[in-house]
Amino acid sequence: MREFHYEKLKNRQWDKDVLGYIGLIHEYKGKQQLYLKQKPMELSRLVDIAKIQSTESSNAIEGIVTTNQRLKQLMQEKTAPRNRNEQEILGYRAVLDMIHESFEYMPITANVILQLHKKLYSFLPTSFGGVFKTTSNEIDEIRSDGTVVVRFKPLEPFETPEAVQRLCEEYNKVIASGEVDPLVVIPTFIHDFLCIHPFNDGNGRMSRILTALLLYKSGYIVGKYISLEKKIQDNKSEYYDALQQSSEKWHEGENDDTAFTKYLLGIILSAYRDFEERIEIVSENKSAYEMVKNTFSIKLGKITKSDIMELCPSLSRSSVEKALRELTSEGFIIKHGKGPATFYTYK
Repeated sequence: MREFHYEKLKNRQWDKDVLGYIGLIHEYKGKQQLYLKQKPMELSRLVDIAKIQSTESSNAIEGIVTTNQRLKQLMQEKTAPRNRNEQEILGYRAVLDMIHESFEYMPITANVILQLHKKLYSFLPTSFGGVFKTTSNEIDEIRSDGTVVVRFKPLEPFETPEAVQRLCEEYNKVIASGEVDPLVVIPTFIHDFLCIHPFNDGNGRMSRILTALLLYKSGYIVGKYISLEKKIQDNKSEYYDALQQSSEKWHEGENDDTAFTKYLLGIILSAYRDFEERIEIVSENKSAYEMVKNTFSIKLGKITKSDIMELCPSLSRSSVEKALRELTSEGFIIKHGKGPATFYTYK
């Protein structure tokens, strides 16, 4: 049986990259508290946008997709699911809602993890939601050409319940001690969870749900406003590489999960940086024109239409295009290239 000894983390020597990530995230967390008090309207807008992006991206990583129009209708509860994909999308939205509303009251236990998994599958007529795996499974990577590569062989079904219980106990013990920064405990927990791979289906999505939950409980709530799932989707190959590198000799308890820790901390830091940028752009009284104009004050160098839509996700494509035409006509920005290669620079 694989053992977990999280108390060893307090004596672990981290390299300058990990320490740098932790220091910067702590700084952003401090600023986060100011924004929570000063800009509640802007933050409420970001929550709705991030929830849609998180639901879409976390499912898309697993190949679960629908059209943009259907996604928005499902998220706004304006339609019923038509197929399994849409049922799973609704399940993810339901779990996010639960975490956003009640994370303070969710202890990190095997039972809570089972309940979250059950909620994830609450729109499907299946019997395995909220039940640990009954058959052996493996961690696969689905590449862009459709081929599947086996990345890791997890624990067997008979080992799983006790392993998850021990994992939660170790996490709670080290967090309660206050001797280890949660920013290194959380990636370790998520990595071990993925290596256990406790469910027949939904392990990847559950790992991202648990990442949000653990971060929220430790006061790092940036994932409510900037989708961590989308950032993982945008860097999916690096995610799989870090997971594989960190999983070598995991069964023997001799693995080095530094690569996965760096990856996840990098995702969190990137989200905080986006949060600070976006809170300045998405203002209660700003028009689409003003929001697009502000992006050129914040970002340097080449800016594409996709960059702007990422920074201003509340705007429609047509609104962004109209604003870009106006700013170009006024000479505020310069348009370069044509078609997909088009980009803009501040004049």
